Amino acid sequence: MKKRIIAILLFAFLSDILTTLGLQAAQEDRYPLWDANIPMPQSAEIPLLENVTFKTLFCPKQEKSDYRWLHGVTIVHHGDRWLVTWGHNKGSENTITEVVRGRWSDDDFQTLSPVEMIAPGTTKEAASHGITCSRDGTLWGFFPRFRANYTDIHTEAMTFNEKTGGWESNGFVWGEQFWPMADPLRMDNGNWIVAGFQINGTYRKGHHPPAVAISHGDDWTRWEIVTIKQPYKETLWCESGILVSGSRVMCIARGLDPWAYVSTSDDYGRSWTPLKRSNLPMAPSKPYTGTLSTGHRYLICTTTADTKKRRCPLTIAIAEPDSERFSKVFRIRDAVRAGEDPKRKANLSYPYAVERDGKLYVVYSCRRPRHMAELAIIPLESLGVKK
Repeated sequence: MKKRIIAILLFAFLSDILTTLGLQAAQEDRYPLWDANIPMPQSAEIPLLENVTFKTLFCPKQEKSDYRWLHGVTIVHHGDRWLVTWGHNKGSENTITEVVRGRWSDDDFQTLSPVEMIAPGTTKEAASHGITCSRDGTLWGFFPRFRANYTDIHTEAMTFNEKTGGWESNGFVWGEQFWPMADPLRMDNGNWIVAGFQINGTYRKGHHPPAVAISHGDDWTRWEIVTIKQPYKETLWCESGILVSGSRVMCIARGLDPWAYVSTSDDYGRSWTPLKRSNLPMAPSKPYTGTLSTGHRYLICTTTADTKKRRCPLTIAIAEPDSERFSKVFRIRDAVRAGEDPKRKANLSYPYAVERDGKLYVVYSCRRPRHMAELAIIPLESLGVKK
């Protein structure tokens, strides 16, 4: 028994050493997503953001809900209201009982409306978490549908009818197994681009490359899917975010190992460099990327030197204006906040964000152990950014 315990402890010790060596390994063959002149900090070394306001958007215990699973929270400001949506399931994740539900706030999240159905499924296919956006007075939602085992993934474009208070279908706009991850970004050539990935198989088996959808001008019912080459033999689950600057587009994608992957395009997303591991440690979880009004790029996920595969703490990495390399990182939320049970550490994942009135509104899934939806409202000054 003693020999077995010693062997287990030795294995754990060696695993930690190998992980550390991997983080310290030469980075010349990796995409320089993190400023190599600045050491990537450990979780405990990363400063915790101050003056952040937290809100619970959905808690199954408080709501006395029989929905077991929640993921993929989105947030959008439309008119004078906020809307948050998420994928919800009374059964297991990615099964045909999945639907899209959400709720509104008319007072900056001081109160919330009752939860309502947005995209119901059918007896043969599910609806699930997608993206939401407000454009020219119209509220849009793009929600994937799929059959058993991720088959026949196709995305329905829906718009909100202000008069009836209901959602209306504009037909299916994306096929090819494409799953959207972030709201559309308008490019200088007049087209819009959406970050996503393609699911071809099961989670651990198959080919799941990052991909983008590119519109035909301002027509959001006509799009083309462009796949980004995945040169790796191992399976990657490439949920992605994009950053746009002129004709240059950067895609930052998740793997199944704790590193961010990068591909770039210099022709508005039409062609891409092969996907490449970066020097930025990142938990295998969906990243959310954006550019603040100050010109600073940001990436929300779990990016720490000791992340391994833990989905905590939830962090935000910041790049200086005109730089493609992130150089500082903050903790948004720890696995356990003050007043919470220290034995119930939360997984924090699948963020989505919107900037408004000098604040960054970040929504995410919080699992401890059941799935909840939370919101963190971050003043931009807490991020140390200025225009």
